[in-house]
Amino acid sequence: MPSFDTVSEVDIHQLTNAVDQANRIIANRFDFKGVDASFEREERLVTMTAEVEFQLQQMEDMLRSALIKCDIDPLAMEPGDIVTSGKLVKQSIPLRHGLDSQLSKKIGKLIKETKLKVQSQIQGDQVRVTGKKRDELQKVMNLLRESDLGQPLQFTNFRD
Repeated sequence: MPSFDTVSEVDIHQLTNAVDQANRIIANRFDFKGVDASFEREERLVTMTAEVEFQLQQMEDMLRSALIKCDIDPLAMEPGDIVTSGKLVKQSIPLRHGLDSQLSKKIGKLIKETKLKVQSQIQGDQVRVTGKKRDELQKVMNLLRESDLGQPLQFTNFRD
């Protein structure tokens, strides 16, 4: 029976590339010459450090564009509060990974409302969708792509 898994994942390697690319942009920008500003990555947490809050806003835009270039959906970003420490300001941006239970239930409800002959099953931080016909599964994928769930979704493990 055909099936696929709906997940929300961030590729760590691509995230590293995006952070490195954003650091290179800072090094080359004229308005950041001589400014103590940088991006740092730990697992799925990006920390931005700058001298002024305005620079953090610009850096967030740089990171967003770098993520897009590296095929990471910027919806995965959850910007935290800005913290002032001495001369510098910092902001942490964790990236969402995995589906929480509320979002999984919402996805299941959306699938049931379509009245297609498919079943959804919550499996930890992913949702497995099974059905008899491949076309119906593709309709479900399109429905989930078009719906605004506030988190990027990927479809993996498609089996025929």
